[in-house]
Amino acid sequence: MTHLRGVKPSLAPDRAPLTKAPPAPKWMTDEARAEWKRIMPRLIEDRIITRADLTGVENYCVAVGRVREIEALFRTSGLDKVLFGMQNRAMQTARQLAAEYGLSPVSRARVGSASTDEDDDDNPLLIGRNRAHA
Repeated sequence: MTHLRGVKPSLAPDRAPLTKAPPAPKWMTDEARAEWKRIMPRLIEDRIITRADLTGVENYCVAVGRVREIEALFRTSGLDKVLFGMQNRAMQTARQLAAEYGLSPVSRARVGSASTDEDDDDNPLLIGRNRAHA
């Protein structure tokens, strides 16, 4: 059996992806809404998200918004240990959620490497390889 511990599965276009970005939720802060508007076209184009994924995307945007809001507070009031801890946790959350939706370089590569059997014919890396081992 192949050892898969720590190996993330490839992301692939979903069977029922959203084809149009829904508006950012009104309850979001301006910073979170700005992130929503920035990432949503990419998620729609890559066919990564469905209606069921929207809560996770909302959480990502809230985390990014919180990081930016805290950074603004640092500029006006200086560094604060409690806020620094909150910002650090929001950054970690945002990074983890970004990976879930193909918003980091590594996860984008996983999205790009996802293929179907139909794609194998056009894959130049499979030329000369035995298809049984592909």
